Amino acid sequence: MNAFRGLIAVLGIALLAAATAWLNLSRVLVVIPYLAFVFFLVGFSYRILLWAGSPVPFRITTTCGQQKSLPWIKHAPLENPSTGWGVLGRMFLEVFLFRSLSRNSRARLRDGKVSFRPDQWLWLGAWAFHWSLLVILLRHLRFFLQPIPAMVNRIERIDGFLQIGFPHVYLSDLVIVCALTYLIKRRLHDPLLRFVSLFSDYFVLVLLGGIVLSGLLMRFAFRDDLLAVKQFALSLAALRPHVPTSVSPLFVIHLMLVSTLVAYFPASKLVHMAGVFLSPTRNLANNNRAKRHFNPWNAPVVSRSYADWEHDFQNKLRAAAIPLEVKDAGKAVTD
Repeated sequence: MNAFRGLIAVLGIALLAAATAWLNLSRVLVVIPYLAFVFFLVGFSYRILLWAGSPVPFRITTTCGQQKSLPWIKHAPLENPSTGWGVLGRMFLEVFLFRSLSRNSRARLRDGKVSFRPDQWLWLGAWAFHWSLLVILLRHLRFFLQPIPAMVNRIERIDGFLQIGFPHVYLSDLVIVCALTYLIKRRLHDPLLRFVSLFSDYFVLVLLGGIVLSGLLMRFAFRDDLLAVKQFALSLAALRPHVPTSVSPLFVIHLMLVSTLVAYFPASKLVHMAGVFLSPTRNLANNNRAKRHFNPWNAPVVSRSYADWEHDFQNKLRAAAIPLEVKDAGKAVTD
């Protein structure tokens, strides 16, 4: 049901964009991207400030390796970092290789027994999706920059090295289609995952699928005026918007879907892009054995030491034949 609702929502956005193009409401194309960017900027900043203001008085690092302790005990510097350099290495592996996700496992009930087995498919699908999406975003910089940076041209040549068809099929396009297909199929096929999946989970996946599909259709089936598209993108980037007149309804649909994703980004789970850097379970060194951490905003409390307590009750302790540990200036008592 949630998957169907997500599909209907994306189709509704696409129909609204098509109606905008057919009614020649071209000025809407200028307003929508700016509104989406404002929503993204405000929402993203709010989430960052909310995370940054959360109290984290102690080290709550999530670990799966041996903490540094005695010299003769082997330490896992990346799985349980104790220094800033170790945290940097751990974050690098987490951000670029999804190291924690590579240890994903599945629990299944077989013949009345619970079995665990590694599940690398989710790691592979997520890794392929994120990297292919990054390459596609970098390739799209050619529409917003003039002259086009050499790095963008180099990425485009490497991405299209297969030279299949005309226009060339980009490797990132094939990868992102396969990755999105797997991620959607995974939620629909697994009954346990389908039970816990929300509308927002399906909506984002279908929305990304709509963006990819509309982009591929514009490249291979319904060719658009790329010069007009680039002029429009450059005008948006220069804050001097130019109302396009020769773009197709498919481009309007693509733009509307992208704007929806950008505006919805801060309110969705996609904001983990920033959360991974701000999570105290990842970005802190686990040095609790080497250094004692105090809560900096603890209210002052009048405490009573054991020496004071023993001094007040020393007569009763002696009467009960309980040896005293502290005497006057803290000297040990031997009875």
